[in-house]
Amino acid sequence: MADLHGLEISARTAAALPDWDDTVAYLASRPLPAVEVLRAADAAARPVVQPRCGVGGHGEMLGLLRELESAGPGILSVTIDSHTRLLRFDTASALLRRRPADLNGYPLVTHGWQRGRELTEAVAVPLEVRHGSPDGRDLFAVALAAGITSYEGGGIGYNLPYSKDVPLAHSLRAWQQVDALCGTLAASGVVVDRELFGTLTAVLVPPSTSLAVAVLEAVAAAREGVRCLSVAYPQGGEPHQDIAALRAVRSLAARYLDPAVEVFPVLHEFMGVFPRTPEYAGLLILQGGLLARLGGAAKVVSKTVQEAYGIPDAAANAAGVRTAALGTSDLLDFVRYDESRVAEEQHWIEREVAELVDPVLADGDLFAAVETAFAEGRLDIPFSASVHARSRVVPRRDRDGAIRYADSGSLPFSRAVLRRNAALLRDPEGARPRSLIDAATADIHYFLDKESRLPLRAPYGANSDTPPRY
Repeated sequence: MADLHGLEISARTAAALPDWDDTVAYLASRPLPAVEVLRAADAAARPVVQPRCGVGGHGEMLGLLRELESAGPGILSVTIDSHTRLLRFDTASALLRRRPADLNGYPLVTHGWQRGRELTEAVAVPLEVRHGSPDGRDLFAVALAAGITSYEGGGIGYNLPYSKDVPLAHSLRAWQQVDALCGTLAASGVVVDRELFGTLTAVLVPPSTSLAVAVLEAVAAAREGVRCLSVAYPQGGEPHQDIAALRAVRSLAARYLDPAVEVFPVLHEFMGVFPRTPEYAGLLILQGGLLARLGGAAKVVSKTVQEAYGIPDAAANAAGVRTAALGTSDLLDFVRYDESRVAEEQHWIEREVAELVDPVLADGDLFAAVETAFAEGRLDIPFSASVHARSRVVPRRDRDGAIRYADSGSLPFSRAVLRRNAALLRDPEGARPRSLIDAATADIHYFLDKESRLPLRAPYGANSDTPPRY
């Protein structure tokens, strides 16, 4: 392993990097870093839109970024392939030589920082690396050298939802080094935005679970000197709850973080089972943009009407950006939600978060406390892929579609919280009894059920796996 200002990376990656002073100077020279875009969006009270995008070939990636830029995003993504995420750089390199289209993202470490700089210079908006790696140190080093000013992930959110058996001790300390290097850069005047992936498994994630993980990662990052944090929350589907969760980001930041840390709420548009008809899918995308604005988000990560069919083409991705942006526009200023319901939701979300994180933060060793809490089930993530989370939490939707805890496992909730969740999930008298798993499965298909009640027909038939052409 080589040492890059405290960042332990492979010797091969280190040998290929430019001089550190060159990296810092190049980052400082970027005309529009991500933090400035977020600040401007925050000041205007209108979130910018960011699409997901990543392909294997370098020329193809350049073309994709340029095509998407024409749709008007505020930030663009470089989504990384799964082999790079798991440090299988040789495999990524072999696939890149043989058939780049087989890669499900852009292998930045393999392409190298020089090509990375070609990406950053190809468009006028900043780039963010999105990946899903429990250990993103090598990738971070190359991203910095490429001039990329926003980097997503954290030791919990990029481990437990994605990996089967990566110990939390490893991922937490790997990301501690990433955050420490961000702190070093911030001290020299270069601010890198660190987005925390509160989206987690993206399937029926209760807001307090999402935000509790984000708070813990945010505290850890701030202790290392990080000065810009984007806290991502996944659109759940019930407007009052989604608005409340986004607004809670700022309240929780004020409670748990130093005021010197800039915090920006981010909405990831619905990541569950997506509608198959373009009309209804487009409406859901539009609603995401609206909710992001009403909730005070600085950014919304968009979806496309091809979501139900797989990876979208560039045209559909660009259309998704424009649709989400319409949702953030003043054309929808007339839309109002029940502010008393939003306030009540926000109160209970913040109370649940406090009951989850306060016992962990009370321990002197944060990382050890996080590990122990997950081992004992006092922290948990529903439907986690990891053996290091119990996954005993079973979420459900209440009658209005808000996500509650049907089974809270060993989460240390108070009686008041448990009573409220139980009351909101009580089935109406005469309802057909269902098992908890059957009920949760139905809730996962929430928008498909709503879609089925409308006079819409999915392209090529409702059961077709062939994506529509637009």
